[in-house]
Amino acid sequence: MTHPHTTHAPTSPAGPSTNPAAEGKPHIHLFTDGACHGNPGPGGWAYLLRHPASGKEREASGGEAQTTNNRMELLAVIEGLGSLNRPCLVDLYSDSQYVLKGLNEWMAGWKRNGWRTSGKQPVKNQDLWRRLDDLIQMHELRFHWIRGHTGHPENERCDELATLAAQALGRG
Repeated sequence: MTHPHTTHAPTSPAGPSTNPAAEGKPHIHLFTDGACHGNPGPGGWAYLLRHPASGKEREASGGEAQTTNNRMELLAVIEGLGSLNRPCLVDLYSDSQYVLKGLNEWMAGWKRNGWRTSGKQPVKNQDLWRRLDDLIQMHELRFHWIRGHTGHPENERCDELATLAAQALGRG
């Protein structure tokens, strides 16, 4: 079921996979979010993984004492994908245009240009983009944008976990 605030990238079909390589792979929903108090400042990331066939869910969160919101958005996806122990068909749900456009539109060009932008500048957060690039090689991903803070239950849960992680670091 698609949430009304979900947008599908044109190159990522919303329906069942038509890619023969996806056959036999577990289908997973990955919801992610990042939070930062100050930018930079204490930040948190969170993910919720759901296996629709079984209904099983797993969530996790963490953070860094001095970071940015974009780094936390990226780490949420990295940690979620990194927790999968075999290749999967992953529906990735995020409220971060930075993450989704980076994965779906920008990364191929950055790699062609030696991890430089079209303006010949080094890609920001390149260390995380490279980790993410390694992780996505083993999975088939479909991208879904969720408008943040609109009552989407999984997005709200990830936001809550990421915010709590950032707050815990801010008190330290």
